[in-house]
Amino acid sequence: MTTSADERNRLDELVLGDELPLGTTKEYARLHKWLRRGIMVCLVGLVVEGAFTLPFLAIWYGYPTLSFRDICSELMKVRYSNESLECQHPYPFPGPPISGAPEGAGINTAKDQWGIQPVPQYPRLGFRELVRIHDQRIARQQAGRDHATPHP
Repeated sequence: MTTSADERNRLDELVLGDELPLGTTKEYARLHKWLRRGIMVCLVGLVVEGAFTLPFLAIWYGYPTLSFRDICSELMKVRYSNESLECQHPYPFPGPPISGAPEGAGINTAKDQWGIQPVPQYPRLGFRELVRIHDQRIARQQAGRDHATPHP
């Protein structure tokens, strides 16, 4: 069944009515309607994606076992290959980039290969691997304290 252009225009007029949004002509009303629907679907998708990203990453890095501050500190220790780094809490307001140096300023312990496309040399983190790294570091520190203190 084919419909002529006149029949389609009449159907569009019945659906759209006489009022069109500002800046929309009759010829482009259907196009704008579908563009608006597509944009709304994309925006809803972005909101849903954003809502699930932080909880997913927190669980991936070990949230129930490690707090958010522990996760942040462990990520900095892995990224900069420096076990003395800690995340600041509470973060200074207004902090970088509004005022002050960025968080990695002056830290030159990272083992990355620098160039046009930097290549990170820290290991790729798997599921809940920060928990294992955190526990190993705590065990090393505890063993170092045990050997450093003499027993009576």
